[in-house]
Amino acid sequence: MTGGSGRLASQVACGLAQEGYDIFFTWHQSKARAEATLDELRRHAFGSAMTQCDMASVADIRRAFTEFREHFGRLDLLITAASNFFGTSLGEISEKEWDQLTDTNLKGTFFTMQEGMNLMKEQPFVSRIITITDISANLTWTGFAPYTASKAGVQHLTRIFAKACAPTILVNSIAPGTFTMNPDWNNEQDLEEELRHKIPLKRLGEPAELLSAIRFLAENSYMTGQVINIDGGRLLY
Repeated sequence: MTGGSGRLASQVACGLAQEGYDIFFTWHQSKARAEATLDELRRHAFGSAMTQCDMASVADIRRAFTEFREHFGRLDLLITAASNFFGTSLGEISEKEWDQLTDTNLKGTFFTMQEGMNLMKEQPFVSRIITITDISANLTWTGFAPYTASKAGVQHLTRIFAKACAPTILVNSIAPGTFTMNPDWNNEQDLEEELRHKIPLKRLGEPAELLSAIRFLAENSYMTGQVINIDGGRLLY
């Protein structure tokens, strides 16, 4: 699982550990948060492990998979959750900002999926890749163009890999809506506005609801190339 120590991803990882998965996850910047996540994982799945990885670096991604192969004998489920997110002004986006968002979100996800596919093809059983994207792939957020373009790109990659990897690797995507406080919101008024006027279910998503979608895709054997939106109805607007 890439980005396994993130705010939402760590809760999902712990939920999977409680269901019997040994978790191998990547982290990038916060070692303390990664170590806390690993400690929690090992309460349920002692064989869990982690490695530092810059998802914008193909060399780092390949090194992480080498470590995975040394630590584990098989890969049942790959979840790509690592992501950069910040707002950008459309008329002033710099090359550095573009690269920071698309190198991690799109390039990093592609090469993670490539490494996972090559490993999974060696296995004599059906395995699964789940990309975590965003409902913004289907929205026109003018203040987040590189981010939303990267997520739309990952959804397209999901369909490409699904077609190429069938029938032994099932590849699907989950696109969450608003699950945690958007870091670009500075006050509760913006959140209240989002809940009141744009989310029909009038609440934020819960980590358990994302976990249930992952569980569904991990168990279903006749679904590939699909995107599941978990957004409280947000895309209806």
